[in-house]
Amino acid sequence: MIYIVMGVSGCGKSTVGSLLSEKLSVPFYDADDFHFPESIEKMSQGTPLNDEDRQPWLTLLANNIVEWEKNGGAVLACSALKQSYRDLLSSTTNQVVKFIYLEGSQEVLSSRLRNRESHFMPETLLQSQFATLEIPKEAITVPITNSLDEMISEILQKIT
Repeated sequence: MIYIVMGVSGCGKSTVGSLLSEKLSVPFYDADDFHFPESIEKMSQGTPLNDEDRQPWLTLLANNIVEWEKNGGAVLACSALKQSYRDLLSSTTNQVVKFIYLEGSQEVLSSRLRNRESHFMPETLLQSQFATLEIPKEAITVPITNSLDEMISEILQKIT
C-alpha cells in the first residue's frame, strides 16, 4: 500500500509522513525532493506552479509509486491539491494508493509558514494553494490542530 499524506504547504505532511512510515516500517519519500530545479526556482521567486509545471513531476511520482509498491509499500508526502493530481498519482496502480488529508485553516498554516526556515515555498504562495485545493472526498481526513501523537493514532486506526 502507498499512503500519500497530502495538504497545503505547512500542514505537516513531511513530519506526519515520516512518523507514519516509521510506525508502518516502510520507506518515506517527500515529493518536494522530486521537483525539477526550474519548478523550485519558480516557487522560490513567489510564482505558483501551474498544471503544466506539475505534470512531469506528478508523472514521475506515479511511476515511482509502482516501484515502491513492488518493494513493499511506502509513505509519500505530497500536496496533491487537485483531484486530477490525485488521479494521476494513483493511475499507475490498482487500488494501491490511499490519501491522508491534513486539514487546517489558512490562519493556522500561515502562522506555521512564517516560522518555518530553510524551505523554498514562501508564505505568500499559501493563498494560491488554498485556491487550488479541491478537498478530497475519499481520503482519511485528520485535523492539524490535533497533536502529532493524536494524528498518527487516528491515521493508524483508520488504515488498519
